[in-house]
Amino acid sequence: MPSTPFDRFRLTGRTALVTGARREIGRAIALALAGAGARLAIHHAGTPEEATDADNVVQEIEQARGTAKAFGQDFALDEAGHRLAQSVTAWSPVDILVLNASIELPEAYEGISRERFDRQIAVNLRSPLELLQALVPPMGARGWGRVVTIGSVQQVRPHPQMMVYAGTKAAQLNWAWNLARQFGGQGVTANNLAPGAILTARNRAQMASEGEALVQRIPAGRLGTPDDLAGAALLLCSEAGAYINGANLYVDGGRAIA
Repeated sequence: MPSTPFDRFRLTGRTALVTGARREIGRAIALALAGAGARLAIHHAGTPEEATDADNVVQEIEQARGTAKAFGQDFALDEAGHRLAQSVTAWSPVDILVLNASIELPEAYEGISRERFDRQIAVNLRSPLELLQALVPPMGARGWGRVVTIGSVQQVRPHPQMMVYAGTKAAQLNWAWNLARQFGGQGVTANNLAPGAILTARNRAQMASEGEALVQRIPAGRLGTPDDLAGAALLLCSEAGAYINGANLYVDGGRAIA
């Protein structure tokens, strides 16, 4: 049967780990990758509520005749990234790593506490770094891999109340550039996907008060949805994006250039 341009988006035989995949952006990306044929490791932070959400994502994938499994791990804990990598690779070698899980604790920079600083660093940077250490070299050894860090417009437009969160997102972008240089010659790409104003549960209250004014500054004229990230993620995670390496792709309705 003749091949089509869409064949390069197929992920049959690949395994993807999406962190923070129980809802919103992580869920949308996980469902897109599963729809392209990938096996999905659905990570969540381990609370009963998150476990239930993750199981629902797994069931949705399985109902569509896909393969998925949920893995709980609290990224605030020591060695969480290493433990998650070990659990997932015991199930299947990981070809695609989407670093989506993060937390933001808004507050004025004068009042940032050590505890809140350390928690954001652990979840947004330390545990993701452990995953990269464990999973990227084997990708290079096999000659194929994809790393996508989920950044934010906060990388370049930091909110005054989000100094730590914005800083961690800027660091992840730097990591994508670093990995792109180190592993590009081994068939592994590393890119950063930066959402703009996406309407999610985490920012719903903020968007209710600021959303109308924000929309006026977005050329697309609307807030984004988690599904708006799915197509870009599929491109970066598939053979269709094989020559995209070290890119910072905004999915923000044009906000970065406005």
